[in-house]
Amino acid sequence: MSNSKARVLFVDDDANLLASLRRQFTAKYEVTTAQSGSAALQVLASSEPFAVLVSDLKMPGMDGIQLLSQTARMFPNIMRILLTGFADFHNAVEAVNQGFVYRFLIKPCPPEVLDQALTDAVRHHGLMEAQCELHSLQRFKHLFEGIVRGFSAMVEARDPYLAGHQSRVAALSCAMAQELGFSPEDLDTLRIAAMLHDIGKVYVPTDFLNRPGVLRNEEFSIIKMHPDVGYDILKNLGDDWPVATIIRQHHERMNGSGYPLGLTGREIDKGARVIAVADVVEAMCSHRPYRPSLGIEAALEEIEQGSGLLYETRSVTACLRLFREKGFQFPQVTTPL
Repeated sequence: MSNSKARVLFVDDDANLLASLRRQFTAKYEVTTAQSGSAALQVLASSEPFAVLVSDLKMPGMDGIQLLSQTARMFPNIMRILLTGFADFHNAVEAVNQGFVYRFLIKPCPPEVLDQALTDAVRHHGLMEAQCELHSLQRFKHLFEGIVRGFSAMVEARDPYLAGHQSRVAALSCAMAQELGFSPEDLDTLRIAAMLHDIGKVYVPTDFLNRPGVLRNEEFSIIKMHPDVGYDILKNLGDDWPVATIIRQHHERMNGSGYPLGLTGREIDKGARVIAVADVVEAMCSHRPYRPSLGIEAALEEIEQGSGLLYETRSVTACLRLFREKGFQFPQVTTPL
């Protein structure tokens, strides 16, 4: 979190008062002053955003209410405080009712009252900024979810036998991760990685993916490149969000017999260890060009026999528990005839 001071703009035609306000609050806030409404608007338009605008009501030319009403339209996140004499009380109340003013203070205003008003206004501004950031984050997350699903669909469109594969792997991976006590952040990272774990297959010729016969060694070698390709596509997401790393490692095996890096045990990311199990189970349960579905029992026997050797024991145990004790089922997806 930033430790920078909140920015406050004081507007008054009295230069001596502005100087006094600057002396009073400069230790606590980043203070800027303007001697007219038009000057204030120029400052607002040409500098970094302010948290609070404090304006006198009675000023030559543009008065305080006119300034704050324009500010409300142009810079709605600024908290607006109006200083007014008792004779203009009615106008100040009307400004509040119209939403131009966060708070109004009667002049002469004791320093401690203005100080408290500024403290409240800065706090309120912080809450508004946080709410805006949350809304933006939610919009970004919604957009990103659409992009992830679009990429996933793009990969699966090249091979009709893979339709829904990544989303089913994601569903099982997330259920396993919950059994294993993953944090919400790790769970979200795992879900995105599972949804995109085969993105590198965009590099693989469609003929290789759809061929019903056995692939030649050199053809299978090309398919085995897809974890590295997926990593290259997504590696710029950053090291603190290891989606690309998980994708690169989802075909690694605990004894080092996997690919592309031949990693062993704890060298493999915990998310990749989970997806490795979910990927095998889903693949064995689904139809492929070269074989029909082998069924869930065969898939569970495969991971059970490979537990500790090929697949992480904890992940295998979580997967077996989901299917044999908790009735987990893959989401239904239409498969080709």
